[in-house]
Amino acid sequence: MASPLMAGIAVAAAAYAGKYGIQAWQAFKARPATMRKFYEGGFQPTMTRREAAQILGVRERTPMDKVKEAHRRVMVANHPDAGGSHYIASKINEAKEMLLGKTKSGGSAF
Repeated sequence: MASPLMAGIAVAAAAYAGKYGIQAWQAFKARPATMRKFYEGGFQPTMTRREAAQILGVRERTPMDKVKEAHRRVMVANHPDAGGSHYIASKINEAKEMLLGKTKSGGSAF
């Protein structure tokens, strides 16, 4: 008698867990753009400090060591040798140079 009852409770618990798991996943996918980890969007013709900071996921006035850490993290995720785009990698490098102050005019070669 107890065995079918326990099986029914286990099935009901699994169904409720699945229902709430699906709802949580849908809420996660629908979160606002400000809560997303990486920059999503097109590039401006001339890169600004704001755009560079968004690409790397840091603030405009972030210290050099944090910019380098963010650059490494984003570059590992988008490196051309790991299936990423050469264009995206060049934009990530341009963003790092912009925030570190290594660019003269801030213009893009593309």
